[in-house]
Amino acid sequence: MSRYKCIISYDGTQFSGYQVQPNKRTVQSEIERVLQGMHKGYTVKVVGSGRTDANVHAFGQVIHFDSDLTIPIEGWKRALNSMLPQDIRIQSIEKADPQFHARFDVKAKEYRYRLLLSKDLCVFKRHYMYHYPYPLDLSAMKEAALRLIGTHDFTSFCASKTEVQDKVRTIYQINIEKQNDELLFSFIGNGFLYNMVRILVGTLLEVGSGQIALEKMGTIIAGKDRSLAGKTAPGHGLYLWQVFYEDWK
Repeated sequence: MSRYKCIISYDGTQFSGYQVQPNKRTVQSEIERVLQGMHKGYTVKVVGSGRTDANVHAFGQVIHFDSDLTIPIEGWKRALNSMLPQDIRIQSIEKADPQFHARFDVKAKEYRYRLLLSKDLCVFKRHYMYHYPYPLDLSAMKEAALRLIGTHDFTSFCASKTEVQDKVRTIYQINIEKQNDELLFSFIGNGFLYNMVRILVGTLLEVGSGQIALEKMGTIIAGKDRSLAGKTAPGHGLYLWQVFYEDWK
């Protein structure tokens, strides 16, 4: 029995999220369906680095699974991609240490969020970027982002429907970069709570539009109250970009 580590990408548009759900199309269920076929009906459990919600995309999600099939490593990628739907792609696959765990060994993750600032919605980008055709004060947003970096209790930036008790996380880096009519957010941290990145984006947008005063950022963090932060940005602009298994620097 060997353990395999895969880096996968998927277009989240037609998925109800990553994790298996009854009677719903998910990324995990599609991969497990293909692996089950390859293993003659035997159930193969796939473990991901974490969940993504409906409509959320991934460029560098990481999964692992165990198999006793004797397939050359280069054959695994070809075989899986030939049977998976086209909105899931295996980017790379390698044999991993038997103790490797895609979820528990994570040291840090990078999420990106894409905004389309143009006046008109682009029909070709509507599933992959959040259309936001309103004026923004980027300098205020960048200053607000600096106040989020570090180790904090991020209760104010976590969806209320979560069972996680410890809401302390560390954000190492936040970048906000404008490229023509697009705005790209990048968040790197040791972990993110349920809807945390989308709430961070929504809050920064409200700072940029003047709905939340920059001076309120400290109060929002310290208040540990979801109602103090901004709205949750839509899922289709979010990407799980990269997963780190070594300390991030």
